[in-house]
Amino acid sequence: MNEKAFDNGKIGKAAANLFPGYFALVMATGIISIATQLLGMRPLALVLLALNVIAYGVLWLLLLIRLIRFFPRIKTDITDHVKGPGFFTVTAGTCVLGSQLVIVTPEYQIAGVLWLLGILMWLVIMYVFFTLITVRESKPPLENGINGSWLLATVATQSISVLGTLLSNHFSEYRETLLFFTLCMFLLGCMLYLLLITLIFYRFTFFSLTTATLTPPYWINMGAVAITTLAGARLILAAPDWSFINEIVPFLKGFTLFFWAAGTWWIPLLFILGFWRHIHKRFPLVYDPQYWGMVFPLGMYTVCTFQLSKAINFEPLLLIPRSFIFVALFAWLLAFAGLIHSLLFARERN
Repeated sequence: MNEKAFDNGKIGKAAANLFPGYFALVMATGIISIATQLLGMRPLALVLLALNVIAYGVLWLLLLIRLIRFFPRIKTDITDHVKGPGFFTVTAGTCVLGSQLVIVTPEYQIAGVLWLLGILMWLVIMYVFFTLITVRESKPPLENGINGSWLLATVATQSISVLGTLLSNHFSEYRETLLFFTLCMFLLGCMLYLLLITLIFYRFTFFSLTTATLTPPYWINMGAVAITTLAGARLILAAPDWSFINEIVPFLKGFTLFFWAAGTWWIPLLFILGFWRHIHKRFPLVYDPQYWGMVFPLGMYTVCTFQLSKAINFEPLLLIPRSFIFVALFAWLLAFAGLIHSLLFARERN
């Protein structure tokens, strides 16, 4: 097969048109697998793990083909204010899969490799994206240039913190160094959230919001604080392993609970806005890879609430994940069914 035929084939087209944020599929599947494992649904957790490994491999294959064969499209996307933040899902998906391997299997060595890969991708994407959009001469106005996907920078940062803290239990020789690094990443993620959510909330309340612009990534408004809560809870649970973290546990508990409360506040508003978009305004509910950016926060809220209850020793909080898991699973099933339907429809059309 010659190069032109490959580029025009199914794989070539899929790679060329790969949505930058498609690794949110891995993020969503991974966190729901973790949730089912924590809540005693191990067979389901294993099935989701198998699916996630396949999805991760396929997405990396398409991404590598895109980098080699369609690099100009990569360059165009990463300098785009709307599409560019989607690349942070590569880091977040990698680290969530690593956390999934630790909790469900556990496979510490593979998870360690994924963590290092996640850090490398974080460094590349973080500084390439923010450098390029900063020096870009032609910039969109705020209402067109920012949405919830910008908070994927926070999600990617906190995903590194979460996996690093999990790995610190296994690599005891480097435990304190790992915990110091993950603590710094946690605080950096907090900074990024507080900075970005101010702009997003300003865009929410002072500019026109239509059914077309109210996209699923706005659910990351909640998902970013949910994973921040999880990162904080993991550090609190790891406090006995390092005296310094033990000394700042009161600060960590207060800060972590603050982010959990913020995430909880977002949930009713986002459901109301979703009702307004699809029921009141009758915006068609058609599969879009962006919907994985909605599924992930639902799964993450389930897991972070479970771990927060352990971290602050408050059992009544467990009532939430035991029921919220079914909301997250339902959302995942809908998105997965939409994905399968879109693949079959594309095959029939071709």
